[in-house]
Amino acid sequence: DGKSIVLKAANTAEDVEKTVVSVSGGGIEMSGTVNPNARDTYVEQFNSILTQINQLASDASYKGVNLLKGEDLKVVFNEDRSSFLEVKGDHADAVSLGLIEAAAGSWNENTDLDGTITAIDGAINKLRDMATKFGNNYSIVETRQEFTENLINVLEEGADDLTLADMNEESANMLALQTRQQLATNSLSLASQAAQSVLSLF
Repeated sequence: DGKSIVLKAANTAEDVEKTVVSVSGGGIEMSGTVNPNARDTYVEQFNSILTQINQLASDASYKGVNLLKGEDLKVVFNEDRSSFLEVKGDHADAVSLGLIEAAAGSWNENTDLDGTITAIDGAINKLRDMATKFGNNYSIVETRQEFTENLINVLEEGADDLTLADMNEESANMLALQTRQQLATNSLSLASQAAQSVLSLF
């Protein structure tokens, strides 16, 4: 009609298939039609990412404990198990994070996308809180480990001082003791001979 400009994407896989720019007395208005096939592709990709999140949470197990599935971990710091740290787990699967799979055609409206984006922001905030909590626990365990290792090194050094010896020093001490023993034996022998010589005079 001479008052509209029509923009159409050359690739039909684009998100917006056709956009109409209308010029009227009230200003410029834009309207368009959405290519449902393009957004359905994005839905499939989003659902695939949620599947990977679930698998990642399930595979995060260490020695039979999975903190990302709500299981708790008890870290013991001494031999009688009286000093320990209880690490509380949390659920990190998609549903627990507030992320729900999208159905085909559910993203045709931008308002539907806004809801999903809000859910993603909430999931990110929850993951950050979990990371902070696990990071604090890790710092405690790391500090205790460093303290224990330093204590072990001090005790081993003390034990080595008690059991290990300098062979040169010990050899010199042994030679000195043997020399003293030989001198003492010779002294006793001379004293005995002198006593016998005196007795022979009578």
